[in-house]
Amino acid sequence: MKIETVPEQKTTIQVIERMVALLDALAKYPDPVSLKELSKVSGLHPSTAHRILNDMVLTRFVDRIEPGTYRLGMRLLELGNVVKSRLSVREAALDFMRALHKKTQQTINLSVRQGDEIVYIDRAFSERSGMQVVRAIGGRGPLHLTSTGKLFLSVDEPKAIRAYATRTGLAGHNKNSITDLVKLERELNLVKSRGYARDNEELELGVRCMAAGIHDDSGKLIAGLSISAPADRLQDEWLEDLVATANQISATLGYIPVE
Repeated sequence: MKIETVPEQKTTIQVIERMVALLDALAKYPDPVSLKELSKVSGLHPSTAHRILNDMVLTRFVDRIEPGTYRLGMRLLELGNVVKSRLSVREAALDFMRALHKKTQQTINLSVRQGDEIVYIDRAFSERSGMQVVRAIGGRGPLHLTSTGKLFLSVDEPKAIRAYATRTGLAGHNKNSITDLVKLERELNLVKSRGYARDNEELELGVRCMAAGIHDDSGKLIAGLSISAPADRLQDEWLEDLVATANQISATLGYIPVE
């Protein structure tokens, strides 16, 4: 009986681990790096590092600038752009939204701007949240009455905010709605300084929300992540988790905060 030999996978995995170690080492330096330094940082023997780097040069994962110095290659950028083009904010956010819902047991909304409104593109919720109003996916809300909407207005120029007020008339839904331009501008200044926004029963009586922004790799605000809860149940302690979750989603999309 012929016994089929299964090739050992250890060598292959080890090679991949070593490649990643070298790529991570290269990523630490803005300028070309010497083989000696890469060997030191990656923990690999110089001959091993040299052999793997040669293979990565051939496949364009690494560029050899001059004999003995290396930097990350253009193929990584090409592949990164492919990943970016295929990754939507909804795909990036979903697991994080579920984790935040599990922690707070409240409705978590993902919304984007479309003209003078926000559109709810996904949510994580359960019957136990106690919400009387759960916005359907595809549902809409005015920018000035929603926490995520205020995030988007807060990054607009003053002229654009005034134009929005003229177009919409700042129509209100109830006694808590902000329907005055001066009050709205004051609210948006608070949003800008705090880095998050609130809706204090301005869209729906009995429902309060708070939202943090999600940015893409260019730094553009592309979505808002919000927690909606019965007015007497929304807890300020959730704010830290909300902002951290929005930042994690932004990081997944390639956003690097400016320090």
